[in-house]
Amino acid sequence: MRCAARSPSSEDSSLLQSQRTSCSPLSSCYNGVMLFMAQLSKAELQTFKQLLMDEQLLPGSGHITWDQMKRYSWAEVVHLLTQHFPGRLAWDVTLDIFQKMNQETMCSLVQQELNSILPTLAPDVFNPRETQLSLEKEEYDELQTYKLHVMEKNCPVWNKSVWPGNQIDFLYQEIPKHKELLLCLFLPRKPQGGQPKTVVIEGSPGIGKTTLARRVMLSWARNEFYPHKFRFAFYFHYQELKQVKEHSFADLLELKGLQSRALVSKILSNPDQLLLLIDDFEEVPAEPFRRPRPDDLSEEWDQKLPGPTLLNSLMCKRMLAEATLLLMVRPISWIRIKPYLQCPSFLTLPGFNRTEVIKYFKMYFRNTGQGDIALDFAIRNAILFSMCQVPVICWLVCCCLNEQMKRSMNLSMACPNVTSVFIWYLSTLLTDRTRNFSNPSDQEQLERLCSIAAQGMWDMKWVFSKDDFEKVMMDEASVHTFLQAHIFQRLEGPEDHYVFTLFVFQEFFAALLYILSFPQRLRSFHFLSHIDIRSLIFLPGRSKNYLANMALFLFGLFNPLCAFTLERSFQCKVTWRNKIKVLKIATRMHEHKLSSPCCGIPQLWHCLCEIREEAFASQTLASYCKAALTLQNYEDFQSSAFCLLNCQELKEMTLTLSKRFFQEWWSGSTDTLLATGIRVTDMSFCWWQSICSVFGTNKDLEVLIVSDSAMEPPFMKVFSTALQHPECRLQKLYLIRVEHSVLHEDLFQVLTENQHLKHLEIHHTKIGQEAMKSLCATLTSPMCLLDCLRLESCEVASPEDWIHLARDLQRNIHLRTLLLRGNSLELFGVHYLSVSHLRKLALENCNLTENSCENIAFSLRHSKMLTHLSLAENALKDEGIKHIWRALEYLMCPLKRLVLRKCAVTSACCQDMILALKNNKSLSSLDLSFNNLRNDGIILLCEALKKTDSNLQVLELERCLFSFISCKALASMIRSHRKLRYLDLSNNDIGLVGIMTLGSAYLGQSLAEKIIM
Repeated sequence: MRCAARSPSSEDSSLLQSQRTSCSPLSSCYNGVMLFMAQLSKAELQTFKQLLMDEQLLPGSGHITWDQMKRYSWAEVVHLLTQHFPGRLAWDVTLDIFQKMNQETMCSLVQQELNSILPTLAPDVFNPRETQLSLEKEEYDELQTYKLHVMEKNCPVWNKSVWPGNQIDFLYQEIPKHKELLLCLFLPRKPQGGQPKTVVIEGSPGIGKTTLARRVMLSWARNEFYPHKFRFAFYFHYQELKQVKEHSFADLLELKGLQSRALVSKILSNPDQLLLLIDDFEEVPAEPFRRPRPDDLSEEWDQKLPGPTLLNSLMCKRMLAEATLLLMVRPISWIRIKPYLQCPSFLTLPGFNRTEVIKYFKMYFRNTGQGDIALDFAIRNAILFSMCQVPVICWLVCCCLNEQMKRSMNLSMACPNVTSVFIWYLSTLLTDRTRNFSNPSDQEQLERLCSIAAQGMWDMKWVFSKDDFEKVMMDEASVHTFLQAHIFQRLEGPEDHYVFTLFVFQEFFAALLYILSFPQRLRSFHFLSHIDIRSLIFLPGRSKNYLANMALFLFGLFNPLCAFTLERSFQCKVTWRNKIKVLKIATRMHEHKLSSPCCGIPQLWHCLCEIREEAFASQTLASYCKAALTLQNYEDFQSSAFCLLNCQELKEMTLTLSKRFFQEWWSGSTDTLLATGIRVTDMSFCWWQSICSVFGTNKDLEVLIVSDSAMEPPFMKVFSTALQHPECRLQKLYLIRVEHSVLHEDLFQVLTENQHLKHLEIHHTKIGQEAMKSLCATLTSPMCLLDCLRLESCEVASPEDWIHLARDLQRNIHLRTLLLRGNSLELFGVHYLSVSHLRKLALENCNLTENSCENIAFSLRHSKMLTHLSLAENALKDEGIKHIWRALEYLMCPLKRLVLRKCAVTSACCQDMILALKNNKSLSSLDLSFNNLRNDGIILLCEALKKTDSNLQVLELERCLFSFISCKALASMIRSHRKLRYLDLSNNDIGLVGIMTLGSAYLGQSLAEKIIM
């Protein structure tokens, strides 16, 4: 029995929309099926599960008890349904249960989703899992012992051995979103509704991938993680598998604590019940990954194989194809392993959001005034605050700031930038374990530490072996010292391999190499090459560049106060040789395209903000004329504000104020962040004011492009006020794909207040009724000196809005250029349009027909100023175009350029055209491209040009469907019509004969003509 189908109500649609909104591409539920199950209350979900059990709907489900079922989450219930009911059966069963529960809204949502997913849903192949694997009592006991071992090893989920420094004050804080991600990890996904066999979790170093992996194993051992699906689960490190010499996969499971080979064989013979979790993909080969050949892989789990072959066979699903893989990777590793994987489900692991960072500070400092001071300091340093999204970095920052305040240090003086925080922290770690770095031998060890860090960064190498240490002459004693200092961490595995405890340590020491002076060396410093510098600052901003933090630390170390802190803390000397070279190269970076709008702001700008040296920034940006900035996070605002104030030669700016910023940073602005009243939103707003102040202080800035942007009212007010500044010299404003919040009446008022702004373009934007009213009111104001208006592909609230615009344009005496493209004007807009004051008019791709042309021709006959007219990409046909030609016959018509490109005209219009060309002496440029003129029309046109005293200099006939037959007439016209300077005949099938005919005519002329064939 099924629920009766009903039409979805507005309430249903609203609920479905809220699910889609909450499940963005960054969400763990993204593209999941049956998300409506998450809307059930706890009681309703229990009732659903009870009905599912009572009706004995689950085939082969005798092994699932109510005690187990009642603990299932909504996502596990969805997984259970799709596992036991393939194809649409899962939705049919769900409908039946909701009907019994009288859940009409849920029934409607089920039906909606089924209708949308049905075309792509996996086939209804009924193939339920085989009978639950039967274990002997000894095997069951061994499995339980293994689970106890897993619980012991993974509790607590965070491992104290990996955290640096003194752990007495370490405060572990869970990330709430990680629980949500864990819940939906194996949620079946659209479009096929299948359960993912490979799930990849990508996250920045230190974000919590290993902690999440340990939580998965702990939850599995407690029977709290998809117990109906995964009877067995095993955790491996990437290096653990990679370093295997000759082992079978069965051997590796035995090493995990399963002593019975018979049990191992049973597990591997039923791989659909097996979860394999592979963590720490910290290092993969630097060469591009290619999918291995089938001959290089093996499907035999009992065959002894080298580690790389074993790993590749698992990842490519050649071995244990039915097993489920869960892979933990960092961004650079994901790019390389992706070709190995079959249909992976990809999830991004988030860090702390800004509220969680603030809560962490308050908890660490126990809600004291010291905590408010520390948090205020972090908020005012946007990059530092952003780095605190990584939990361990958040603790590290709190620890360092706490120590500075204990010493009664002023934080702004002690820590002038982000880099100085890490100097204080790392110097404490090292000086606790080593002698004074003024000692030459200790300086050598520091140099070798920095060398291995830098070499790893350039080679994208994060895991180091004894051979790597030997290359930089670092002995075992030094490795042990750095291990004890928590600079290094030893990885699990049969061989000794090490990583920096935190990746940020490697980034810091890599940068440190290029600032330190080593007097004992023949050359006292390590040289940064031109390519090195370009790699550091030429790439996009921080989120997309694995060298970003290394570059940030390098520039931070260039700060004199920071360098002084370094010399005092590490007892060593710095050199400015690389700083001088970086300045020399960075000043020329404007010659290259630093960033596209989708890439945030240029990496160089973040670096200049970190150096906090205005003279250096001004020198670097002295010759920059263009900037493309996408402000999508907190640090983008601060870096842009600092750099724009030091970019005095800027002439053009492209600005994107991301909607995502307001969703993540501004929407929660009602939360009190500090007792002192300082808010994150207050700082971003302050930096926005600094950004906008450039419009009044930079008198060379002439062009502003605002694209893909949204603005909350306070931001809009600051923006529009800045554009009205008496010193603002902006001449052109482009609005491209902007939200309705940008088209505010305050912005249009700028057109009446700023006498320099004379060019406005709006592209691909929905112009609401209020916005259109504001625009029309502005255009009718005598204070509006707008010279050019372009509206392209703009959606309006109603067709009448175009009528209002056309009427109001008649009252504007200053507008000289009107460009309307991709708008549905049809007849009514043209009927009211006056061109008496216009010099250029374009009505392109505006759904005009032959009925529109009579009104246009009437305006054309009475215009004394119109010199350019484009009606391209409108189906005007011969009947419509004849009105235009007849208007051109009037001797007073001043038109110089006419564009009739792609207007569906044929050779039938040529007679009218010939008369117009004969009588009109002003027309000098004509575009007839992409029309069906064919040979007849071209020959008539050529004959007319030969006989008339036309002033035509430019003629465009691209793809007019003529052949070599017309070339003789064209050649004759070229010889006789000496005024022609440009002729476009491209994309016509004139063949070799036609080319030779035209070529001989062209070569015979002494005039500087240009012919495109």
